[in-house]
Amino acid sequence: MKRELFVLSIVFALPAFFIMGACGGRTNGDYPIQPVPFTNVDIQDSFWLPRLKVNREVTIPYAFRMCEETGRIANFARAGGLEEGGHEGLYFNDSDVYKVIEGAAYSLALFPDPDLEKYVDRVIDQIAAAQEEDGYLYTARTLQTDDKLPPGGKERWSHIEHGHELYCAGHLYEAAVAYFQATGKKKLLEVAVKNADFIAGLFNPEGRRNPPGHQEIEIGLGKLYRLTGDRKYLDLARFFLDERGRSDGHELYGEYSQDHIPVVEQDEAVGHAVRAAYMYSGMADIAALTGSGKYIDAIGRIWEDVVGRKMYITGGIGATGGNEGFSVPYELPNRTAYSETCASIANAMWNHRMFLLHGDSRYMDVVERVIYNAFLSGVGMEGDRFFYPNRLESLTGAERSPWFDCACCPSNIVRFIPSLPGYVYAKKGNGVFVNLFIGSRARIELDHFTLSLAQETEYPWNGDVTITVDPGRKERKFALFLRIPGWAQEKPVPGDLYRYMSGRISEIRVFINGQSVDLVMRNGYVRLERTWTSGDIVQLDIPMPVRRVVAHEAVEADRGRTALERGPLVYAVEGLDVEQGLVHNLLFPDDSVPAVEVRKDLLGGIHTIHALAFAGREKVMFSAIPYYAWAHRGLTEMAVWLVREDAAVRLEIKSQEGSRFP
Repeated sequence: MKRELFVLSIVFALPAFFIMGACGGRTNGDYPIQPVPFTNVDIQDSFWLPRLKVNREVTIPYAFRMCEETGRIANFARAGGLEEGGHEGLYFNDSDVYKVIEGAAYSLALFPDPDLEKYVDRVIDQIAAAQEEDGYLYTARTLQTDDKLPPGGKERWSHIEHGHELYCAGHLYEAAVAYFQATGKKKLLEVAVKNADFIAGLFNPEGRRNPPGHQEIEIGLGKLYRLTGDRKYLDLARFFLDERGRSDGHELYGEYSQDHIPVVEQDEAVGHAVRAAYMYSGMADIAALTGSGKYIDAIGRIWEDVVGRKMYITGGIGATGGNEGFSVPYELPNRTAYSETCASIANAMWNHRMFLLHGDSRYMDVVERVIYNAFLSGVGMEGDRFFYPNRLESLTGAERSPWFDCACCPSNIVRFIPSLPGYVYAKKGNGVFVNLFIGSRARIELDHFTLSLAQETEYPWNGDVTITVDPGRKERKFALFLRIPGWAQEKPVPGDLYRYMSGRISEIRVFINGQSVDLVMRNGYVRLERTWTSGDIVQLDIPMPVRRVVAHEAVEADRGRTALERGPLVYAVEGLDVEQGLVHNLLFPDDSVPAVEVRKDLLGGIHTIHALAFAGREKVMFSAIPYYAWAHRGLTEMAVWLVREDAAVRLEIKSQEGSRFP
C-alpha cells in the first residue's frame, strides 16, 4: 500500500502530476514531460546502488543521531512542553530535521523499515507538540529568551529577510508530503496544512507583502497544492514570487536574495546561489502549474547566464564564499571556490525542471555533470563525512567534516540521494526518455499500456548501454528517446564556457536487435520510433576517450591550464599520485598522451588516468582520479586544472634533447 501511495506523485525535485489529493482536488496542468516516479525505478547499478545503500544504512541514521546530539530534535520537544530546556543551535535548525525526515520518507518508500518508521513517528509527535495553537511553528521563537532571540527580535516575522521562518516552513511542507505519500500517515501533513493555512491568512495582497529572504517555501507550497488541490497554496507561492523586487510592498533585500527587481525581469544569476536556484526551481514549478510564460522566459535567460559564464567544470555554482553565491561573469577561482554542496543539489533540481519544461538534453547534461562531480564530492564514501564548499584546488589538502553548525548540506544530501532514481527516465504521451545511464529496471505507465525497461551498463566507466524492452504481451508502437550526452558531441557544457582541445571522438553507434540504425537527432536525443515487441534490445555505444578541456579565455583562473575528463567524470590530481609528490609545479604538455587504467582496488573501484608531465626539466608520471573521490587518502595537494607547458620552454627542451613524449 505504501508503495502505491507514493507512486501517485514525484517528490523533491520530481514534481507530481495530475494527482487526486487528500482533499479531493486536482491540479489543472503541470509539466509537459513527466518524470517516471523513482519508486518505479529499481536501481541495479554497480556505481549508484552502493551509494543508495550507504545513504540508507549510514547517512540517514547518522543524520538523525546528529540532530539529537545537537539539540535540533530536542528543540521541538522543548517547544511543545515535553521536556525542559532552551533553544539550541542556529535559529533555522528546524529545517534540518524536516529534510532528514524527507530523506527517510524516500528511503521508506523504496526500502520499508519498521524501526525507522517508528522512530520518525516519534520525531513527528514532537514536531506536532511544538506547533502553536494558531499554526505557527518555529522553535527558535517559541523558545526565545531575552538573551537568545532570532533575527529581528521577539515579534514574529520581524526579520523575514534573514529570519528563515518561511524557509523552515517550506521544508516542513516537503517533508510532510513525502511522509504522507510514503506511509499514508497524516499527522505531519496536518501540521503542514495548519501552518500553510495560517501563513496564507497573513501573507496576501491585503496583508503582509514580504517575500521570504531565503526561497524554499515556493517549492513546498507547490507540493501541497499538487497533493491537496487547494488553490490557495498555489496562489501563495506565486504571490511570494511576484512580490520580489517590488518596493511598494516591502523594503527590498537586494541582489543577495534576488530581491532587486521583479523576477520576470531578471536575466542574470546574482546573490546567494542556493536561494537563487531554489527560486528558479519554484518559478519552473509555478510556470508549469499556471502556464506563466514570463517565468519560463526569465529562467531561460538566467540559465544561459549560468551555464555560459558562472558554472564550474564540475557543474558547481556559487564561486565566492562572502555571499555563498555568484560573482561577476567568468570569475571562477579554483583554490577559493565555494561551489556549495547545497547549491549543486539546487542546480540539479533546477535543470531537471528545465528539461521537464522543454525536453532538451542540454539540461540533463548539466544534471549529469552535477551528480557525478560537484554533488558527489560533497559526501564521503563512508557516508558520514561531508564537504560544505567543494574546492577545485588545494595546497594542503582537505578532510570532509562530520557535521556543521549550519548543517544544510548533510541534510540535503540525505534527501537527494534516494531521489536520484527519478531522474533516470521520463515520458510524454507514448514517448519515453532515457536521460541517465544507470543500471536499472523501470516500470513506465504510458497512455494505454505499461512498459518495462531493463538497462545494463558500467557507466560512467564506459559508454556501452544495453536496454531490453518489454511492452507486454502485445506489440506496441512508441518512441524511445536516448540522450546523447553533450560530452560525446564535443560539448563539455552547453555554451562556450568550456571546450575540448582535440577534435571529434569516434562515431556514436546505436543498434536495435543487432542492426545498426541511423541517428536521427532532435534536441540531443536519438529518436527510435517503431513497433516494439517483448525482448527487443537496444544497444548504445558511446566511445569514452580521455579529453583535455580548456576554459573560456575570460576565466582568468583557468587561463593557460587544462583539465582532464573521461565520459561524465571530471578528474583531479592529488600529490599522492605524482612521482615527486607536488601537483602545483607540474607542466602538462599538450602532446602528452594520457592512458587509462582500471583500479578495482582503489577508492571503491575507479578508472585512473596516467600521463607524463614536467616538474621543472624533469619528466614525471602522474595519475588522476575522479574528482568526486579526492580527499579520501589523507592530506595532500590537489588540482583539477593543470598548467599547460609553456611553449617557449617546450621548444628549448626539444631543441636540446628531442621530444620526451610519444
